[in-house]
Amino acid sequence: MPNHPEVLWAQRSSETDEAKNVIYFTVNLPDIIESTLEYNLTPTHISFKAKAGNASKGIEEKEYAFEFDLFAEVDPEHSSRRLNSRDFFIVLRKKEKKAEYWPRLTKEKIKTPFLKTDFSKWVDEDEQEGDDLKVDDDFDMGGMGGMGGMPGMGGMGGMPGMGGMGDMDFEKMMAEMGSGAGPSGSGAEEEGGESDSDDDGPPPLEEPAKAS
Repeated sequence: MPNHPEVLWAQRSSETDEAKNVIYFTVNLPDIIESTLEYNLTPTHISFKAKAGNASKGIEEKEYAFEFDLFAEVDPEHSSRRLNSRDFFIVLRKKEKKAEYWPRLTKEKIKTPFLKTDFSKWVDEDEQEGDDLKVDDDFDMGGMGGMGGMPGMGGMGGMPGMGGMGDMDFEKMMAEMGSGAGPSGSGAEEEGGESDSDDDGPPPLEEPAKAS
């Protein structure tokens, strides 16, 4: 029985611009054997079948497949696809131009564990104004949804400088900031609360003006 490959998806919507009324669809499967690829798209249905593997890398060849009805109609003639060594990327052109997003990818509201949101391409419906994710640019990136073996995370787990913050003196820094010394670490309060700084607050009120 064929395995289900991981499928990542995101979308854009537009009432006026066909190029921004699309579904970004990534079959996150490396080393697809092109000669075995069977891909079929109709206005309401999508199917995929292929073998993937690479003996030279020690990756066993396996068969993968899926098919389902789409939530709404697409335009197969103006949809596009591209196969590379990491994934099979498809841009599905929505047939109906409208501002609202599809509520889901599949026609039936069923659990499909292999379908996941592609956070590397996703923007919220009310934040897509000015978004300029170009298909050609995305092809050049090779489908970032599968980076680092982190399904659905768009490679964010490998962001440089993010993973090692806890190994620095971060806890010590926070402890110093929480001691009341303030971000500058002046430590005035640690010396009995007395300081000749002009920034310690208003002057005392117990010294009214004296007659000369």
